[in-house]
Amino acid sequence: MLTKEQLQQVKELQTVCEKVGGFQLKLNEDMLETRNEESKEDFFHYEDGRLVGFLGCYGFGNKVEMTGMVHPDYRRKGIFKKLFGAAVAEVKKQENTTILLNAPSTSQSAKKFLNRIPCTFEVAEYQMKWEAGELHDDPSVTIRPSTSQEDFEAEIQLEVACFGFTEQEARNFNQRMKELNSEDMFIIETEGQTAGKIRVSETNGEAWIYGFAVSPELQGKGIGRKALSKVVKIETEKGLPVFLEVEARNAHALKLYESCGFRSYHSQDYYRYLE
Repeated sequence: MLTKEQLQQVKELQTVCEKVGGFQLKLNEDMLETRNEESKEDFFHYEDGRLVGFLGCYGFGNKVEMTGMVHPDYRRKGIFKKLFGAAVAEVKKQENTTILLNAPSTSQSAKKFLNRIPCTFEVAEYQMKWEAGELHDDPSVTIRPSTSQEDFEAEIQLEVACFGFTEQEARNFNQRMKELNSEDMFIIETEGQTAGKIRVSETNGEAWIYGFAVSPELQGKGIGRKALSKVVKIETEKGLPVFLEVEARNAHALKLYESCGFRSYHSQDYYRYLE
């Protein structure tokens, strides 16, 4: 678990790096605030008592995403290389884990580092914000909190069917999410049956949507659109701006989100580490 002081130091460093670079870093604040004490996932570099370098690891099934930063005044000193090396050594203790390096699409310093290591471009991801749109509250689709073991098992199967997780990966990931209790988990229902799932994280005055999935056999019936509309309506009525992320190659999801009033405002690139 990171201390309040560490979280504040990371936030201050992030603010400096983003201001100078003109981009936004994806540091998964909700995950930083709910770290597992048994795992080493965060790496720090201090100079004269000041945090000038940071790298965080974020596990999703058999993938670990890495995002880091170095203060502009301390770059070209090998700090990030050192942080990255320590993080890779830690992750390699796990078996069959893919390492993905995450960087803002416009970050030139990130591109320079990536050009020096064995990696290949994997995918681009858009951050999207709900701007405007008609929010329907269709009673044919409902959302309710995920509370039972049956709900948990349904979520496992949805992860497997929609996101390519193995059952064990999905089980481990969802169990950790429940234990951390940092997100609200909902079941989507229609005609009395489970149709999908969705998670919502309310952090720093923002609502972020994650893990949105509809059973493959029920897709194309408008269920996802109606469920998404309900969630956006709930969060906007709380006065929260609503955000989500989508891979650029997921054209179907991108079209759905745009039709619901979401607009892309930033992008991240992912590179797969090859060693």
